[in-house]
Amino acid sequence: MVNKGVKKVLDSYTIKGTNKTIKVGDAVLMRAQDPEKPPYVARVEQIEADTKNNAKVRVRWYYRPEESMGGRRQFHGFKELFLSDHYDVQSADTIEGKCIVHTFKNYTKLESVASEDYFCRFEYKAATGGFTPDRVAVYCKCEMPYNPDDLMVQCEECKDWFHPSCIGLPVDQVKKMESYYCPDCSPQAQDKSKPTGHKVSSSKPKLPQKVSPPQELK
Repeated sequence: MVNKGVKKVLDSYTIKGTNKTIKVGDAVLMRAQDPEKPPYVARVEQIEADTKNNAKVRVRWYYRPEESMGGRRQFHGFKELFLSDHYDVQSADTIEGKCIVHTFKNYTKLESVASEDYFCRFEYKAATGGFTPDRVAVYCKCEMPYNPDDLMVQCEECKDWFHPSCIGLPVDQVKKMESYYCPDCSPQAQDKSKPTGHKVSSSKPKLPQKVSPPQELK
């Protein structure tokens, strides 16, 4: 008598039609039932095969912002994902390919973003819609978290970051600027707050880090 429940845990699996091998911990693209929709993204937790060598994967799903309860918001990046607490078992045949889900910090350091590059900075509770962490640093006059898709310019004085649209400047102009001072830190504002006779430094400020992300974000 054969025990149909016997399963064999595999160390790896080669994606059908490719020479790409996946292992536990890899991020994969899984075919959606609706061909019009982009593939789902998941993290492989376990690979197993039954007695007929049919491979299955236990996965932990990544959610796209639009799939979460709150939906996509302005600060969510185009390639942003949330690591959910939603686990599932799927046929390995539904795996289309591999991808890379970077930490937020590593993603912002990429010189160019490829189609297989994503990033994750939040864990998501599918049942409640809660996030971990539940708070992140905010920037600019609009007090929004950092979106790596948006250009921001850093004030040389207060070190806060600003969206060009929020400070009334065209993007092209911001890209050409050698330095930037926000309205509260501009020389004119500082002059008004200084007593008469106060010496103002004439040293040239450092170049602004126009496209670098705020460093305190992880």
